[in-house]
Amino acid sequence: MKVLSKLKRLNLREAWTKEAGDFTPWLADNIEYLGAALGMDLELEAREASIGDFSLDLLAKDLGSGRTVVIENQLTQTDHDHLGKLLTYAAGFGASVVIWVAETIREEHRQALEWLNQRTDTDTEFFGVVVELLQIDDSKPAYNFKPVVFPNEWQKTKRSQTIGRVSTKGEAYRQYYQPLIDELREKHKFTGARIAQPQSWYAFSAGTSGVPVSAVFAGDGTARVELYIDLGTVEANKALFDWLQNQKDSIEKQLGFSLQWERLDGKRASRIYVSRSGSIESTAEELEQLRKWQIEKLLHFKKILAPLVKAGVKQASA
Repeated sequence: MKVLSKLKRLNLREAWTKEAGDFTPWLADNIEYLGAALGMDLELEAREASIGDFSLDLLAKDLGSGRTVVIENQLTQTDHDHLGKLLTYAAGFGASVVIWVAETIREEHRQALEWLNQRTDTDTEFFGVVVELLQIDDSKPAYNFKPVVFPNEWQKTKRSQTIGRVSTKGEAYRQYYQPLIDELREKHKFTGARIAQPQSWYAFSAGTSGVPVSAVFAGDGTARVELYIDLGTVEANKALFDWLQNQKDSIEKQLGFSLQWERLDGKRASRIYVSRSGSIESTAEELEQLRKWQIEKLLHFKKILAPLVKAGVKQASA
């Protein structure tokens, strides 16, 4: 019989000494892995986001749905003070997703989060996540996000359907995007997203906050894959767009296809995309071909454009 190694759980302080100075910045840098553990594609929007006299640890966005996400973290077990702050932040930022990350979720706080999931509307979700620091024998420590409280998706979906909130077209979009995100997650490790939404678009992280890649059904009878540039200011957006467009020939050669370049002067954001004919009303066979096309183009965009976007943003901030 083979000798097996022993898995042990370490004190979180062995990796992060201070909550605000060490753990929160680390969690901000690794927010995509927290999102993957919860079936979301999370993008950081702000650290220490102010609301009144308090500061939220992390403010984020769920790219797949566009929902606002608030995240409060602790290196210790949960306490009443942080529960009160969490609810204050959720209300102040109008959050639809509320995440509490801690070393241990106390039983009374687990019950409170579960009660909130049962009592709130279908658009609000509460998560309790334990962060573990694990080691096998004398190996390097490894972290693990372990969800212990999460919304009952079946129950919320059932309630939503009962009160008729999802239109027939919205349901068609959801059924189209579900296998798309499943293939991107399971086969290509492209996203942590798990649940499609009843909407005409789906955005995914490309590694730079404010510049996602998206699959889109446009209103002109075309389907797109696009890079949407919205770093927060007109100046930053147009500078990045211009920097990328100056490399247009090289980029399109690497991609193997031509792009549409829309600087969108007069608007804050800019976008770069490729399109083809198609709508959600297409036949099942046509939608299957369209889905394969969007998956292929999304993979190309992330492989070729994502590193260039990072380089462009870095250069602009130097």
